Amino acid sequence: MGSRIQRDGERGATGRALVIHPVRRGEPQGRSPEASLAEAVGLAKAIDLAVVGSMSVNLDRPRPATLLGAGAVERIAAMASGDEMDGEGVDLVVIDHPLTPVQQRNLERAFKTKVIDRTGLILEIFGERARTREGQLQVELAALTYQRSRLVRSWTHLERQRGGFGFLGGPGESQLEMDRRLISDRIVKLKKELERVRRTRGLHRRARERVPYPVVALVGYTNAGKSTLFNRMTGAGAFAHDMLFATLDPTMRAIALPDGTKAILSDTVGFVSDLPTHLVAAFRATLEEVQAADVILHVRDVSHPDTEAQKQDVEDILRDLGIEAGTDARVIEVLNKIDLLAPEERERVEAQAARGAAAAISARTGDGIEGLNAAIAHTLASARGVFEMDVNLAEGETLSWLYAKGSVLEREDEGDQAHLRVALEPSQLPALARRAGITRMARLQS
Repeated sequence: MGSRIQRDGERGATGRALVIHPVRRGEPQGRSPEASLAEAVGLAKAIDLAVVGSMSVNLDRPRPATLLGAGAVERIAAMASGDEMDGEGVDLVVIDHPLTPVQQRNLERAFKTKVIDRTGLILEIFGERARTREGQLQVELAALTYQRSRLVRSWTHLERQRGGFGFLGGPGESQLEMDRRLISDRIVKLKKELERVRRTRGLHRRARERVPYPVVALVGYTNAGKSTLFNRMTGAGAFAHDMLFATLDPTMRAIALPDGTKAILSDTVGFVSDLPTHLVAAFRATLEEVQAADVILHVRDVSHPDTEAQKQDVEDILRDLGIEAGTDARVIEVLNKIDLLAPEERERVEAQAARGAAAAISARTGDGIEGLNAAIAHTLASARGVFEMDVNLAEGETLSWLYAKGSVLEREDEGDQAHLRVALEPSQLPALARRAGITRMARLQS
């Protein structure tokens, strides 16, 4: 058996839960068992479960019937009944590992209580967080895909009063089993509706390209501080809290950069380790915003003990999207929460940021935000063509157009001429050619 039992006396939540994290012997671990267990507890608390016990369990080899060994099953059953804790049983056992339908049913019989695995827990969180129609459709599609092999609802331990996603149901619901054919029919309808939503998103994206405003996408491990940074950069009131998966639906706001460039900042769902493949697929439309972004800010919590493992998890998902963080010039690493570091560690992180394509910041205090904005402006300018041109000062409309559509890097007025260095997208050149008052123009770099 793994670490000692940890207890949490929280009350007033949805139900009493026990969290179990299996540790596979002999397999390389990206993060410590203690950190993985803490993350699983955080996931459970994100849907207001009262975690009254948590424990890591060593797993020599997965058992086809129960995943866990007989001794572990016996001890967890005693904990679930209350015999090894405070005398009061639990409403739910969370296994921080994928379970087959057979394993789930056998563990429920052994523990005499509801059991969900990591996938089911993440789906619960997504179901509670989804607010937009698109987010709700994506959650339902992912949940039904997961549920199709199980038939019996996996979420009946959660009361309706929690305010979660309606289709997940509750113990008072009369129909707890759904026919496989009905589930399949519903999945087909959901996919069609999501495709319509994606087409609409595509139209919106093309409309933005015609404006055009570049898109800056925030990505990162869940709870890395993306929403706090979003609020800091935009002055918006997006939901930001010290909670796993605080943001689910993409949020967008306009921002102005130091060189006068306007951009659209997009906050996205946080990544997490061992995210099920079908869940990533269900949220493809959200992640498409990242693929199409002009700049990608990879926000990291550098104060977290497993920050390097979290970085690897995010970069793995980005790689699945065709984005190589190490070589893609669009990616800026944002080393967040430097205010939580010891002075010597903060100096080291700031020096690390200065050496590479990174920015050391505190989204909470605002430290380093000016440098981050400058890095975004530089990245956007580097992706554009830089032109040197002379414009008649009398042509105010042309000058206004250059400031609105491009990034004016330098300007010097002499006589009746404005001498400018401007970064422009290639798609803007035909419109520029139709503008009056440009007496000279030369491309400096591509």
